[in-house]
This record gives sequence, structure tokens and C-alpha cells, in this order.
Amino acid sequence: MDAKQIKEFIDAMAASDLAEMELSHGGWTLRLSRGARTGAAAAAARPVAMASAATSVPRAAVQAASRSHELVAPMYGVVHLQPSPGEPVFARAGDAVEVGQLLCIIEAMKVFNEVRAERGGRLASVLVPTGIEVEAGQTLMVIEPVA
Repeated sequence: MDAKQIKEFIDAMAASDLAEMELSHGGWTLRLSRGARTGAAAAAARPVAMASAATSVPRAAVQAASRSHELVAPMYGVVHLQPSPGEPVFARAGDAVEVGQLLCIIEAMKVFNEVRAERGGRLASVLVPTGIEVEAGQTLMVIEPVA
């Protein structure tokens, strides 16, 4: 799945009354849902093995997800996970992050807006690829507290 296809699915869901949509293609599973988003639901756009619809989520995972912090896009624009092409990303999943650390940039109308960590912890997942258009309020990353 490429970013354009994902955007088309998001637009199709936005134009419908669906509360949830899940698509599998070429080893990828994309799950979109309205309402409260969790890191696990939003991270479903990564390659995963096919799983039964009746799988249960361990209680510890639910509790961890409820303590995690979703870093959301403050505006519509194109997300950049690195300062410029070919350079390393600002942060990768698994990295420790500090309050105020630069995690990505959103370009809107040729203005580059920095998105910084609102909380410290461990970057559990990066939910968007660089160069994709994001909507205001869309979850970009999930930060988990460090025990």
C-alpha cells in the first residue's frame, strides 16, 4: 500500500457512515476507526501476519495503551520525519524522547512547523511515513511512559 492508496481509503471512510474499516492487501493490514484511537489501532498500518478477528488483547496491553500519549498533527500539511532527504530521521520507534524534543515537521503552505514531544518517554510507534499528507488531529506517533 502506498500513501496515495491510504489517503483514498481515509477519504472514502470520511465520506461514509462507517465506524471502522479494515483492509488487507499484499501483506499489509490497514485498520481505520472513528472515535477514540489507541496506539494499537492506529499502528495497524504496518505489515502484520493475518490474525483471527476473535483475537483478544491482553489486559496489560490495554492498560499500557491507556497510559500512552498520542502525538497528533496540529494542522493539515505534509509530514517530514527528517530535516531533509537523505538525512537521519528525528526519532525512531524505540528511541527515548524528552519533553520538547523535535520529532517531525509539518509543511503547510511552504511554512515548516515543528512538532515537538509534549511528554517524555519511549517512542512506541511512528504511524505515518515521511512525505504523506496528514489532517489536523491525526495521530502521528505514540509515546509510552518509561517505568
